[in-house]
Amino acid sequence: MMIFCRKIIVNKPSLLEIQGPVLLACNHPNSFLDAIILDVLFDQPIYSLARGDAFLNNRIRRLFRALKILPVYRTSEGVENLGENYKTFDACRTIFRQNGLVLIFSEGKCINEWHLRPLKKGTARLAIKSWEENIQLKVLPVGINYNSFRLFGKNIFINFGEIISRETIDWSHADGLRHNTFNNVLQQQLEKLVYEIARNDFGRRQQMLVIAVSKTRKFLLSIPAAIGWLLHQPLYLPLKYYTLRKAGHNDHYDSILMALLLFTYPFYLFLLSVLVYVFTKSILSFLLLFLMPFTAWAYVQVKKQVD
Repeated sequence: MMIFCRKIIVNKPSLLEIQGPVLLACNHPNSFLDAIILDVLFDQPIYSLARGDAFLNNRIRRLFRALKILPVYRTSEGVENLGENYKTFDACRTIFRQNGLVLIFSEGKCINEWHLRPLKKGTARLAIKSWEENIQLKVLPVGINYNSFRLFGKNIFINFGEIISRETIDWSHADGLRHNTFNNVLQQQLEKLVYEIARNDFGRRQQMLVIAVSKTRKFLLSIPAAIGWLLHQPLYLPLKYYTLRKAGHNDHYDSILMALLLFTYPFYLFLLSVLVYVFTKSILSFLLLFLMPFTAWAYVQVKKQVD
C-alpha cells in the first residue's frame, strides 16, 4: 500500500478499530478502489455492497461472495432482479447480528468527481429496518477524497463523521418521513466530509489535495526516484495503455489499473530478479525484491500530485 498510495490521511484514526454492528455510509468517487482502501484500513473485515450487474456471471458471483461482496440491483439492471436486494439486505442484517461491518455507497453510483451527489434510499432502508429488528446498529458516515483519478500514487483523505444511531429517528413518523429524516442527517454529515471542488479548479485542488514535500526530501530521493521510474516503465506503461483502451472512457479506469498493478507487480519483481541472476550469477540479484519497491516508493513521493 505504501507504493500504491502515497499518503493516507484519516481524520479520526481511532474509528478504524470500531467494533460492529456498523454500517459505513460512504460516498463513491472511485469504483471498487474505495472499498479496497477501507477494507485494508479497518481492523475488522468489511462486507461491501456492489452493483448487481457485476454478478451476472456465475463464476464472478462465487468469487465476489468469497471476497465478502454482495449485490445490489438497480432498475437499469433489470426489474426482475430487484427482489434479490431483499436477500442482500437480509444477509446484511445477519452480518450485523454477528457484530460485523458493512460498507454501502450511499450515492448509489460511482462518478470521478469532488462532489457529493444526492443520496439514494438504500442506506436509510437498511439502517431503519435493522433498528426495527432491535439491532444496535451504528451508522458511520465516511467521506473519501482522492488527489487524482488518473495519476498513480494517491493522496487519500478519509474523513469520518459522527455516528448516527436509532435515536436520530422519530419513530412516531411514517416510513417515508423516517427515511427522509435519516437521509437529511446523513447528507448534512457527508457534506462536511466530502471535498467540494470543481473539476477545472486546479488551484483549489492544489490547495486541498497536495501534500508539500521539502526540498531536502526531494533531493535525497531524486536518484532512487529516477531509477524507480526507469525500472518500472516496462510494467507500468503496457498496463496503463491496456487500461486506457478498455476503460479510459469511464470512471473505473483508476481502480482497474490499480488492481492490475497489484496482481502483476510481485511477478514482475520476481521475474526481473531471476533475469538479473541468470546474467550475473550473483545471489545479490535477489536484493531487487527489496530495492525495487523502495525506488518505486521514492518516485511516488516526489512525482506530481495533481493533474
